[in-house]
Amino acid sequence: MAEGAATEDYPQEIDEQLTTFDSSVNAVKTMLEKLMSMSRNDLMQKLDPLEQAKLDLMSVYTLNSLFWMYLVTKGINPREHGIKQELERIRTYMNRVKEITDKKKAARLDKGAASRFLRNALFDPDDKELKKAAPKKPRTC
Repeated sequence: MAEGAATEDYPQEIDEQLTTFDSSVNAVKTMLEKLMSMSRNDLMQKLDPLEQAKLDLMSVYTLNSLFWMYLVTKGINPREHGIKQELERIRTYMNRVKEITDKKKAARLDKGAASRFLRNALFDPDDKELKKAAPKKPRTC
């Protein structure tokens, strides 16, 4: 934590966890400062619609997660607060965007190429010669 802070203010057992928490908060602060320094319009113009949706979802999820942590620090149970439903709703949309991304990445079948491949793979020149040599039998009903 801070170099000059007295360690008698809190139990020594949680010193490592508080140090980790402090570094995590500083990392979040740095990321938010970077994000806030850019113009949103400039950023959105550089992204395609799917990337814009990902950025919006990431932003709103981060903001709601920070609010969740704020409620915890105030002693409010966030599971009984409306923030839980909001985070679930955002996760639903994140899953939908992930499905769309996965569909975009999935391989597509070229039906024409596949049929040519199968036709050529199953082609047997010996069968063709046998069919020509064998006389056609008349059908009897």
